[in-house]
Amino acid sequence: MAKGLGKGLGRGLDALFQDNKGDEVVEQLRLDDIRPNPYQPRNEFDEIALAELAESVKLHGILQPIIVKKSVKGYDIVAGERRYRASKLAGKQDIPAIVKSMTDKQMMEFAIIENLQREDLNALEEAKSYQLLMDHLSLNQGEAADRLGKSRPYIANMLRLLNLPQEIKQLINDKKISGAHGRTLLGLKDQEEMIAIAHRVVKEAWSVRQLEQYVKSLSPKADKQKKENAKPKFLVKHEQTLKQHLGTNVEISKSRKKGKIAIEFTSEEEFNRLIELLERV
Repeated sequence: MAKGLGKGLGRGLDALFQDNKGDEVVEQLRLDDIRPNPYQPRNEFDEIALAELAESVKLHGILQPIIVKKSVKGYDIVAGERRYRASKLAGKQDIPAIVKSMTDKQMMEFAIIENLQREDLNALEEAKSYQLLMDHLSLNQGEAADRLGKSRPYIANMLRLLNLPQEIKQLINDKKISGAHGRTLLGLKDQEEMIAIAHRVVKEAWSVRQLEQYVKSLSPKADKQKKENAKPKFLVKHEQTLKQHLGTNVEISKSRKKGKIAIEFTSEEEFNRLIELLERV
């Protein structure tokens, strides 16, 4: 089971077949009569791993039957598309299968949950599966979390990855950066900046912690703190005194020959209030 997935997934799979219990009959079905699950959230298969599985199929056959659903023309795969693809690659004509009776809704849910249980699932694929489950079953984040045995914040945090630029998504799919790197990059607002920093993460092999510290250093608050730390202490002290006296933000800057006091106001009323206070000085 993929890292971070709870026991709720197992209960979800059992629930799908609660009305279909009984002896499971394994049949040999022609590969030409089977088609991939139209609801399968996984659309990328590792070609090297698939070729290795195909060699195993040639030597040992299919050790675990796939699960299919009867359709108008032939069968739809519910679970086991990798075994189906490997069998075709190995030149097989048929495949052992268990035919299940289920609705399209059940087939879709099973495919998504079965996908979530893959050990090689990356963070972006996991996020896509959550979104598919929510979209097709009309679930909100809380309902999806309950159904999958996850916390709502966890689901929400994973779904944020879907907002990344496509170029960064590809880096996650290619396992060049992690989902945690991706979520950290979302702290930046500019997409071009995100992409540039993502490539720097790859090039310099940054850890998530290194990236977090770098992104934090780019925030306006961090820039302001740097400026304050660089100021002489007596200027910082006077800034604080003026802020308290005037009730607004005040910034004092100083160069070698001159300085400037900037007093902030947000409306005409506040401007007039500040002028009155300054006239009393």
